[in-house]
This record gives sequence, C-alpha cells and structure tokens, in this order.
Amino acid sequence: MSKEDIRINIPNLISLARLLCVPLTVWLILNNQVLYAFWVFVFAGISDALDGFIAKRFKLQTELGAYLDPIADKALLVSIFVTLGQVGYLDSWLVLLVVFRDGLILCGAILYHVIYQNLTMQPLLISKLNTTAQFALATAVLGLTGYSIADGLLIETLVYTVAATTVLSGAAYVGIWGIRAATMEPGE
Repeated sequence: MSKEDIRINIPNLISLARLLCVPLTVWLILNNQVLYAFWVFVFAGISDALDGFIAKRFKLQTELGAYLDPIADKALLVSIFVTLGQVGYLDSWLVLLVVFRDGLILCGAILYHVIYQNLTMQPLLISKLNTTAQFALATAVLGLTGYSIADGLLIETLVYTVAATTVLSGAAYVGIWGIRAATMEPGE
C-alpha cells in the first residue's frame, strides 16, 4: 500500500465526520432529541453522497476511502437501527434481521478470505438498494417522529422493503461466495 492509498483528503475527512455522527445521533435518540437526531442523520446522508462525488469528480479516491466510506455507512446504519429498536421505534425482528445480515456478510467475507486468500468485494445492486431502503426508513422514522407526524403506511412499506432487500442481499452474497468456493481450491 502506497502513501497515495492511505492519504487523508477531503472525501476521507467527510467520511470521518460521518463516523463521528454515529455516537452523537445515538445519544440524541436515547435522550429523546429525535428531531436533532434527524438533522444529524440527514447531514450524515448528504455527506455520504458528497464524499463519493468529490472523490470521483476530483480523482481523490484512495484505498483508505474505499474502506472508510462503507465502514462509516454501516456503523451509522447499524447503530441507528439498534437504537431505534431499543427505544421502540422499530420492531426488534427487523433490527435483528439487519444486524444478522451485516454480521453474516462480515463473517462470511473473513472466512472466505482466510480459506481462499483472494476476496474481492464489489457491492451488489441489491445491496445498494438495501442500504438506500435502510437510510430511507431511518430518515422517515426520525423525521416523522421528530416532527410528530403519523404515517404508519409509509413506515410499514419501508419496513417490509428493508426486510425484503435485507434477505435478498444476504442470500445473494452467500450464493455468490458458495458458487466461487465450489469452483476453487483452498489457497487458490
């Protein structure tokens, strides 16, 4: 890894700022400051789009950024889902499904890499849809709750969209790794 791959630049600083939004957003939710949590979460979502745009537009993509960006996204989403479940804004079955899928993918990736020594991860379209649905659900729950707006149909639709894309995404990764593993020898 060269110095170019690990340098700190504007997109990487934006990703770090998003990572720092995690404890603040969780704290705000736990302290019943949901409207403030909503705006911090909106900032984090905008920063996700902004860091990617800047990195691509100005050719500032780095290996550090390739790891930091999805770590910040996952830390934010998983923390928000767990916290929203803890305070009763999301059903525990959905929180468990989301956390289990992320844990399954993480453990599967580590195991695959240990056995086959050549893991390359490209996000799948269904995984991108899942992340988008998770952001939409968290934003809707925080925003509607923060502004005291009741819209059970929107939330219910987003809950089942997140559930479906979570199951499909997890199954897609397991299937791809299974197919690859069936055609390779360990250490290959």
